[in-house]
Amino acid sequence: MDVYFSADVETDGPIPGPFSMLSFALVYAGTFDGVKFSRPLDYNEVFYEELKPISINFQPEALIVNGIDRINLIKNGQNPDNVMNSASEWIKQMCCGGEPVLVAYPLSFDWSWLYWYFIKFCADGSPFAHSRCFDIKTAFAIKAGLPISESGRSKLWSSLKSSRKHSHHALDDAIEQAEIFANIFEWETLSDRVGRASNAD
Repeated sequence: MDVYFSADVETDGPIPGPFSMLSFALVYAGTFDGVKFSRPLDYNEVFYEELKPISINFQPEALIVNGIDRINLIKNGQNPDNVMNSASEWIKQMCCGGEPVLVAYPLSFDWSWLYWYFIKFCADGSPFAHSRCFDIKTAFAIKAGLPISESGRSKLWSSLKSSRKHSHHALDDAIEQAEIFANIFEWETLSDRVGRASNAD
């Protein structure tokens, strides 16, 4: 069974290594056994931490977007080794034998940061292996019959959006994203209905 975790990261630059992940959140976002998708009753099962920067490099414009006090994190942020090992243990506990899958919209940015940090700092490596991930953007494009270039978050149909505001705080945005993920996963398109009717015939 897949066990989904909605992820959001806030960083001080475009790539890990030269730049730092300043905060991230993981939110339990549901399960799928190949037949039935189950969304959580609420989104209270979360992991959130703020981390010490790992380099002296940063882009001021990135800090303007996320509003994080980088100087404070240099003094008071959590050690990346402790955080990534704790996150891995939390994921394993939440899975109860299922297979963890990372979910994001779009996936490429958040995956690159979290995978790099897990490989670099977690004793067990990535709990998502090298490829257990789900791109909400691709799922929306396929279900809506749209090209990827027209399937960004700004193009999301109102019926699929979360009621939560996108705040650029990792925890808020990971919860918002988990709701969007569930809405798209459960979304029954016209082709779904036609296909089911054809099979019934």
